[in-house]
Amino acid sequence: MDPTPIAAVAATGFAVAFLHAALPTHWLPFVLVGRAQGWTAPKVLGVAGLAGAGHVLFTIALGLGLTVAGLALEPRLGAMFPRAVGAVLVLLGLVYLGRQFFRPGQGHRHGAPKLRVRSEAMAAAMLVAALTFSPCEAFLPIYLANVRYGWAGFAGLSLVLAAGTALAMALFTSLCLAGADRLRLERLARYEAAVMGVALVALGVFVTLEGAAHAPI
Repeated sequence: MDPTPIAAVAATGFAVAFLHAALPTHWLPFVLVGRAQGWTAPKVLGVAGLAGAGHVLFTIALGLGLTVAGLALEPRLGAMFPRAVGAVLVLLGLVYLGRQFFRPGQGHRHGAPKLRVRSEAMAAAMLVAALTFSPCEAFLPIYLANVRYGWAGFAGLSLVLAAGTALAMALFTSLCLAGADRLRLERLARYEAAVMGVALVALGVFVTLEGAAHAPI
């Protein structure tokens, strides 16, 4: 089996997961609420980690549904399946690019609770729930791009999603706790849509061409 397509999908998946989790909505609320509540740095990181785990698991659950649907459709569509998946990826990438150019600076937003909540448990629960039920929607079509590799591909992509999300959230939460928020890290959100858009369009073109190369003549 040629490892190139798997590596391309995995690399794009990691980039999308990392960039999505690098958005301030995935780490800044934890730092702000933690400061307001008087939490220690380990507690802020712990709550952020719990929320990140919920975020990943909810995205994986949705990806499971897409994988099941993809496995059912692939035999019926045959050579048309990679073309359809490629078209979906390109279309989604163009949507992200349109979001970048027509709504510059508009990042993906998750709701955040008020900075001061009397109950620390309630504050933590609100943070976890806000992130958990806001999945990484840009990652979902990547599960479809990997359907040809079955459940092993699904498991591999899920690990990629978890790794990219965990790394970004831990990195930027730690930097913000250390005072690097003075560098205005939230400006990263300004270019998120453009970077994701380019990555998804590139993956869509790759999936389409790779599927055409392996299609029966």
